Amino acid sequence: MAQAEVGLANATFVVVHEFERDGRPLTLAITDRLRRTCKKARVWQSKPLLTALKNAEYGFDPNHLHSSGGADGLFLLTRDFRPRNEMMKKLFDRYLDKMGSGAELIADEMRVPLAELLPVRLVSHHMRLLGLLRHADGGDFLVLVDFDDTK
Repeated sequence: MAQAEVGLANATFVVVHEFERDGRPLTLAITDRLRRTCKKARVWQSKPLLTALKNAEYGFDPNHLHSSGGADGLFLLTRDFRPRNEMMKKLFDRYLDKMGSGAELIADEMRVPLAELLPVRLVSHHMRLLGLLRHADGGDFLVLVDFDDTK
């Protein structure tokens, strides 16, 4: 993580790890925005954060898009869930729908339209990390942009 942190100063995102599950690769990247919000909340490089990052190894299962409650892993976050929760507000209102947030830069760097990136949450017992996922035939690419520690 320390090496990735240095690279964040000059990059849209930095790859921190690559996972493979059932022969399907997933590349995990972080943004400076994630680092800054985690440092402000004093969770940067904490055990809950590192555990959440490790849970990316579960991968993204398009046949199991939503968490059944209490499950760890990578799940789709949708706009139609009611009541709206803090994760939705952070990822949609304060990031995807906000001009100049950096979401467009991530899409440009990945060479895909922003609309093709899936809003997701990476879930562990103590923390949820929020990000954008490019789900493609050759593998998945997850860029984490924020975190949520509400219960």
